[in-house]
Amino acid sequence: MQRLLFGNLIRKPQVAILSALAVTSCLLTGLTTQALGQTLPGLTLFSGVKAENQLPFRLDFGGQTNGIDRYILKIPQQKMKLAVAQFAITYPNYYKGKFDPKKIEVKVKGKKVALSEVKWDKEGRIIEIFPQEPVPAGTPVEVVFSNVLNPSFGGIYYFNCQVLSPGEVPLLRYVGSWILSIT
Repeated sequence: MQRLLFGNLIRKPQVAILSALAVTSCLLTGLTTQALGQTLPGLTLFSGVKAENQLPFRLDFGGQTNGIDRYILKIPQQKMKLAVAQFAITYPNYYKGKFDPKKIEVKVKGKKVALSEVKWDKEGRIIEIFPQEPVPAGTPVEVVFSNVLNPSFGGIYYFNCQVLSPGEVPLLRYVGSWILSIT
């Protein structure tokens, strides 16, 4: 039996090479999929959030439980219809991570925006970010949370973004939601 197996491999080296190549490509594909798992949301089924309201994001350090991470929460330019004087980001009561308000920044077209204040209301589960100057309408924005301590239990967490435009009646407008997965 052993002679028969090895005899077939010797007679058909192409089969052996193709088999090895197939196994190797499957392994590499699996690793690549895992490495890209925490960038921008892909297809999300049954989230309760309409596709047009899902905002892109990136977790720089993989979104591991009890790990330090950096959340890059993006707001595309088509969602920025009005100038913004305040960002309000809410998160669910079962999210037990910790934020560092001193390490929160806003970037417009890759450049930091000067902030007058960042407030984290732990009981109200809201982070309020106040730029010194209103962020112009129609520009893509990144809200960067550095030095985040991820929760000790994994799960799906909905971070909702609302904005306040300058000179408006002080009523926050819903922009969209980031659906973060901590594993």
